[in-house]
Amino acid sequence: MQFSSYAKGLALAASLVFVAGCSSSGGTQDGSMDGTSGSGAAGQGVGSGQVSGTGMNGGNGSSQASQQGIPSVRTIYFDFDRDTIRSEFESVLNAHAQYLRANPNSRVVLEGHTDERGTREYNMALGERRANSVQRFMSVQGVSPSQLEVVSYGEERPAVRGQNEDSYAQNRRVVFSY
Repeated sequence: MQFSSYAKGLALAASLVFVAGCSSSGGTQDGSMDGTSGSGAAGQGVGSGQVSGTGMNGGNGSSQASQQGIPSVRTIYFDFDRDTIRSEFESVLNAHAQYLRANPNSRVVLEGHTDERGTREYNMALGERRANSVQRFMSVQGVSPSQLEVVSYGEERPAVRGQNEDSYAQNRRVVFSY
């Protein structure tokens, strides 16, 4: 009888240790600990017309981001099958470059995306070329290469679903993920 209560206590203690080990550490799905949405699908508004928490107008609704000085527009868009930065987005890139130069400990992931047209391999390469174009622009503006990381998601993480030109245009992008 004494052995039975000892075994029950041991089983209870082991269960508590197991549950404690499985509890969340407070991070997000993408592994970031700062509460911001990184590259994971959670928080990106997939299918809602939003891109990484920012709408087409670039507003992200976060006063914390503007307090920190991170530019609120975090997405630039590309023409079909192109990796050339459009002149209308140069001011956005300049704002990010200015922020990164002023904050040398900050890092950003440049996430390259494409629409669904083309093969998976081609779109992965195109997404990388787009992100590399932004990286080169930022380097010319004096941003340290150690602050920039390039990732391509190709067609795998669309901002919006749909098979029309408006949907395609919103998916051809590079997102600044701080």
